Amino acid sequence: MARAHASAALSALDGAAIMGERASNGGFSIAGRISAGPGGSRLMPTRDGGWFALTLIREVDRELLPALFGNAEIDPSDWNAIEAAAARRDCIELVARGRLLGLPVASADELPVSQPVQVMTRGPRRERSPGHRPLVVDLSAIWAGPLAGHLLWQAGMEVVKVESPSRPDLIRRDDPDTFDRINQGKASVLVDFTCAEQKAALVALIRRADVVIESSRPRALLQLGIDADQLVRDVPGLVWLSVTGHGALGEAAQWVGIGNDCGVAGGLSRAMADLTGEIGYVGDAIADPLTGITAAREGLAAYRSGAAQRIGLSMSAIVSMALAEERAHDRAAVDDELHAWGCSVGSAFRHVAPRPLQAPVHPPGADNESYLPC
Repeated sequence: MARAHASAALSALDGAAIMGERASNGGFSIAGRISAGPGGSRLMPTRDGGWFALTLIREVDRELLPALFGNAEIDPSDWNAIEAAAARRDCIELVARGRLLGLPVASADELPVSQPVQVMTRGPRRERSPGHRPLVVDLSAIWAGPLAGHLLWQAGMEVVKVESPSRPDLIRRDDPDTFDRINQGKASVLVDFTCAEQKAALVALIRRADVVIESSRPRALLQLGIDADQLVRDVPGLVWLSVTGHGALGEAAQWVGIGNDCGVAGGLSRAMADLTGEIGYVGDAIADPLTGITAAREGLAAYRSGAAQRIGLSMSAIVSMALAEERAHDRAAVDDELHAWGCSVGSAFRHVAPRPLQAPVHPPGADNESYLPC
């Protein structure tokens, strides 16, 4: 990206550091079948010999566990009970039921059903003046989408982070160090989605934007009164980046995916198990930073083309693509890395020097008057 866009700020970044800075700064250790950090995701053996990945970071997900396992008595706070319930079910059944319920689940032996990067909608071109500073509206949350917005900010774009007062970005509270690094320099607005005037002001802001980043399921966007495809067809040059767990079209668009389980769905855990005989998570929520970097790359290229387009990004398919690319580049090297990872349970993540902040982190809603006059 730095070479393609002649960006000194991007050239100063290191891809491996971006991938590993959250785990390093958090003091995470490699935990095998438990995800790094808070351990919100686990790989569990199933009755048919499969491996089932389940991520639980929201209380509402735990409330769905009786339906997932067909057991009203299960204690949703007890991982031992959850693992015992998984052992009595087939993996394919759990994945299918979990996705119907809206849970972030995966199988170590599935194949991505979507393309990693897919242009879904095209719209008219826009010619921009040489001095134009692009405006990015970042509707996303957690890591992948906000990281893409951060990299676009590093490339010189103006970025506005949009949150809801009732549903702020979870990592603002849960991981403030990571939040600050990937949201520094962004303007901050709060939108009350129950208020028609504020929703209309947000749509007006989007119509002025050059790039939009979002990580919502299609139904959720439409319920907020935002029709991404229509906006791309209407607004010349608008680049819309849809970050998804498993794809932005068809049934997969409704599946929930988070970095750890999407890494499993992308084949990394199975690849490591084939080399070591032991299964586990590879990296720290690895699908998130891989997707954030990919989304920024695709967004910059689309912006420079001048053509309006909506681009769907599948986190699980991006992991699969990255693994295939690394194998094609140097199969022996990536196999060595996966083998070393599988044999390093209990070890700390590689140290990455913390990046100093280059700009302030704006408080929630600090910039409403500037961007959402209503």
